[in-house]
Amino acid sequence: MSSDITLSSGVRQNLLSLQNTASLMAQTQNRLATGKKVNSALDNPLNFFTSQSLSSRAHDLSGLLDSMGSAIQTVQAASNGITAMTALVKQLQATVSSARGDTTPAAIAPGSLTAGTNTSALGGKLTFNLGGGTSVSLDTYNHVNATVSTVTAASGTYTTDLSANGFSINDGTTNTAITFAAGDLTLAAKITKINSQLATAGNNVHAQDDGNGNLQLVNSTGNTITVTEGAGTTAATLGFGAGNTTSTDGSAAVNTAFTVDELVSAINSNSILSGKVSASKDATTGALKLSNLTNTNFTVTGTNGTNVTGLSTDTSTLSGGTGASLSSVRQSLLNQFNSLVSQIDKTALDSGYNGINLLNGDKLHVQFNETNTSSIDVQAIDGSGNAFAINSTNLGINAQTTSNFASNTTLDSLASTLTTALTTLRSQASALGSQLSVVQTRQDFTKNMINTLQTGSDNLVLADTNEEGANMLALQTRQSLSTTALSLASQANQNVLRLFG
Repeated sequence: MSSDITLSSGVRQNLLSLQNTASLMAQTQNRLATGKKVNSALDNPLNFFTSQSLSSRAHDLSGLLDSMGSAIQTVQAASNGITAMTALVKQLQATVSSARGDTTPAAIAPGSLTAGTNTSALGGKLTFNLGGGTSVSLDTYNHVNATVSTVTAASGTYTTDLSANGFSINDGTTNTAITFAAGDLTLAAKITKINSQLATAGNNVHAQDDGNGNLQLVNSTGNTITVTEGAGTTAATLGFGAGNTTSTDGSAAVNTAFTVDELVSAINSNSILSGKVSASKDATTGALKLSNLTNTNFTVTGTNGTNVTGLSTDTSTLSGGTGASLSSVRQSLLNQFNSLVSQIDKTALDSGYNGINLLNGDKLHVQFNETNTSSIDVQAIDGSGNAFAINSTNLGINAQTTSNFASNTTLDSLASTLTTALTTLRSQASALGSQLSVVQTRQDFTKNMINTLQTGSDNLVLADTNEEGANMLALQTRQSLSTTALSLASQANQNVLRLFG
């Protein structure tokens, strides 16, 4: 700073010292007032911008920390819902167990049908149409084969082109014309061609090599095989001779009608019919009696209501059973059961948090870092990885009817369903607990990371108040000394005045 006033060297030197001290005091006072040694990029560009970057990341993570806390509450809300639903399912189990223990139920009075005695000795089936595309067909006869029948060609020629003419093979039921192609010039080729045409026609005969290079025909049903020559000499060339050749070492299949007792055993041992249809033998007439254990009508094909014919053209109706009123105990338990089932769904609907309900199959996305390169999707899923809503329907728990609680068989099945539902709930609770643990771990990690970032940021810009206080005291002392020195320098100039005294 220039001036027209002339100062002595001593005064000017002391003045500069006072100015420097005042500048340092202003800087120190600013640091003490703000608590920072770097208040702008002018103070220290590197520290200032590095500190800003660290603080910005800490601020971003702080925002994510809030969302993690909200996510934890969402998962805990779903977990609370599963806990409540588990308790409800256990109550349902107790209800079913109590109903099963009631020994005075008024069970369903089953519908019945007299199918009659079995007359289907020539074969046939008794078919129960259970509805919904489910049917069960049972044979009404026993098929007995005594011995297979065979006929073997002798000294046949297989390298000859036999495509111009053919021959026929009859298995006792089906007559099949056999033709060859021009290229079928080996025994193996001719066997392949014969079997292909027999299979297409549904013929029971099978062609094979007898082990000695001869063509052999085998009928597994035991019926006589007849080889018939057509125009030409195909059969004779193969070794069957001219005219008709028949097997002689087999016996025809025998079909024997099942007895009523055998039909009863077959029906009652069928797993699909179990709990739906039962069979018995009328002690007076010896006829087959069928009972419908459900409330739904079934059609039975193969009976005309007088005899079991096995014919698809004969159909009778097996009426559904009628349910009497339940005992007071089971009726009360039925009401409790259905009320509890409705509470399962209500509990599931009330298990949401902040608009997200994990029990409804919703997906919760939790972001762990500011670039969204680290995250987790929390969602209830089934065994195939698809979204899974945890409710009574998907747990297989439905409201029950009077007929359901009247049947011990149905109650046993219901108890098994509830056990499976408990397993599902526990599996879903475990999966959510695992995901909750991940979010909680990342929440703790983020808290520590924010603290680390903020501490690092502060270390770059914060002032040491103890040091700055000491600096201020030293500067004040220096200022006082500089003022004294300036006064002394001024006195030296004032001595000139004495010359004029």
